[in-house]
Amino acid sequence: MIINKKYAPIKNSASRYFIVTGGRGSGKSYSINLLLLLLTYEAGHTILFTRYTLTSAHISIIPEFLDKIETLKLQDHFYITKDEIKNKLSGSKIIFRGIRTSSGDQSANLKSLTNVSTWVMEEAEELNDENIFDKIDLSVRNPKQKNRVILILNPVTKEHWIYDRFFQSKGVNDGLNTTKGNTTYIHTTYLDNLENLSQSYLDQIENIKKRRPDKYKHQMLGGWLAKAEGVIFENWKIGEFKKIGVSVFGQDYGFANDENTLIETNIDTTNKIIYLKECFYLKGLTTSQIAELNLKHAKDSLIVGDSAEPRLLHELKSKGCNIVKAIKGQGSVTYGIALLQDYDLIVEENSLNLIKELNNYSWLEKKSKTPQDLHNHLLDAARYSVSYQLQNPNKGNYYIY
Repeated sequence: MIINKKYAPIKNSASRYFIVTGGRGSGKSYSINLLLLLLTYEAGHTILFTRYTLTSAHISIIPEFLDKIETLKLQDHFYITKDEIKNKLSGSKIIFRGIRTSSGDQSANLKSLTNVSTWVMEEAEELNDENIFDKIDLSVRNPKQKNRVILILNPVTKEHWIYDRFFQSKGVNDGLNTTKGNTTYIHTTYLDNLENLSQSYLDQIENIKKRRPDKYKHQMLGGWLAKAEGVIFENWKIGEFKKIGVSVFGQDYGFANDENTLIETNIDTTNKIIYLKECFYLKGLTTSQIAELNLKHAKDSLIVGDSAEPRLLHELKSKGCNIVKAIKGQGSVTYGIALLQDYDLIVEENSLNLIKELNNYSWLEKKSKTPQDLHNHLLDAARYSVSYQLQNPNKGNYYIY
């Protein structure tokens, strides 16, 4: 059983962080799992192995480790339970946990784990909350062993925090095998794993390469995307913001973690066009600051604000904003998305955060029409404004019909 030499730094490098990327068939998970088993022969290791959601490790992950143990004929060296593999010779162990609880509505409590020397996050592209990463990262502090944080992922879009934190901010190009500061980058593709792939699988890859070079670059070579797969809105382009009649504004609210946003919308119902212009996209604003920005951009034009914040809407109104609450209720998100999809969207060229959202707002479950609650602060605001207008015809100058 041979481990590709590209993975040797995980054992030998002094780095704390290891970013392991690659395409399908690259063997990255196989190689990392094998290295983890070998690492347990050193005394004093507690290895935390996680996925974002993990309900049954004994069904989904442990069999992969067991296969390697049996291939190496090392069954007598390990004690295996539903969520742990312990090396009998050294006492070191691998513990399997999910970041989210099985219900998916809250983060699992990992604070009770002690003496963690290595944390492995498999399918790390599914971890969208950088704060969760930081919390677990701080728990990797075993004083007697080298500490490692290993992120294994298939690259997604460049808007992901992993790309921003470990590639863009460090000036590291993707696809490299290198070390910079306290981070080692390992990238492999199916071309590094040919001896373990069937000819029929390789033929399939060649077919994808010819028919879908974009898919080949992303899925097989592990390239990062500028635009997410399965985005909700493909009916948009950058162009001039035109005022056909009166503009109406939409607003979404956040504070510490999410952005406060304001977007200008103008609907041309005759030609089925919605013009969109980002006004502001800012965190940490006080009510007075939001009101000041609203009056600057919208003046006395109508603003449709998130109805989940009635107190804030009342205060903004008292400060001179012409504001009403958005129409919400069961099915309102899906309905609002459908309205926006029914028009051509023209996005003003300086609306950079809106463009990022359009490139990344995607379905969590496409069949059930459930969108991810990410990359949607300006798009939610646009949905409030457009839904309010198109569901309320014949109500004065602020309405399009």
